[in-house]
Amino acid sequence: MSKVVIVTGASRGIGASTAKLLAAQGYGVCVNYRERKEQAQAVVDAITAQGGRAVALQADVSDESEVVRLFDDVSHRLGPVTHLVNNVGVLFTQSRLADVDVERFTRVMQANVTSCFLCCREAARRFSFGGAIVNLSSVAARLGAPFEYVDYAASKGAVESLTKGLATELAGQGVRVNAVSPGLIYTDIHADGGEPGRVDRIGPMLPMKRGGQPDEVANAIAWLLSDEASYVTGSILEVAGGR
Repeated sequence: MSKVVIVTGASRGIGASTAKLLAAQGYGVCVNYRERKEQAQAVVDAITAQGGRAVALQADVSDESEVVRLFDDVSHRLGPVTHLVNNVGVLFTQSRLADVDVERFTRVMQANVTSCFLCCREAARRFSFGGAIVNLSSVAARLGAPFEYVDYAASKGAVESLTKGLATELAGQGVRVNAVSPGLIYTDIHADGGEPGRVDRIGPMLPMKRGGQPDEVANAIAWLLSDEASYVTGSILEVAGGR
């Protein structure tokens, strides 16, 4: 059976790198996006230029009906979905928790946790036997991201709990569920938080003395999806330079 993967939020950063790598490994790839249509199509164009199979499909994966539609569309365009990468995530301007309002907290939870839950649930309902899911967490779940993104850290802690529980529920039907927990990676998300140069500021203080690249995270995701990780489930793999 051919391998078909949905990568949510794949128009840029870690998602885009993961989509390109998985396509090179023979997956049919859905490059999911919510708003960045041109960037998502550029990822697809890069994949097809190398002989790969990919489609760019719009969906807000924090919306239940749109998640169902996305899985249906992918199945129609590429074949039944066999793998899933829950990469989509947001954060907002660096702030102390005392200054975070409930609207922001709710938006972070909906984008980062509800989307992961909905896509995981849809995959769990559709994967008959076999397949794999990788959820994107963050070392912020362990560190708490004080004075910056406590709300984001809390959302990633929820993603890790969801990963552990679902892994146990699906193990008997041969579906593996793991998470990758990146550290300080060169992506545009730092600009979303108000500090585009954050990686350059903190990177030299890490044990490996540098920030990471999206491709380094993509390699970890691809391994966990692959048969090489056939006895790995419920694991949280940190890609964080020793932090």
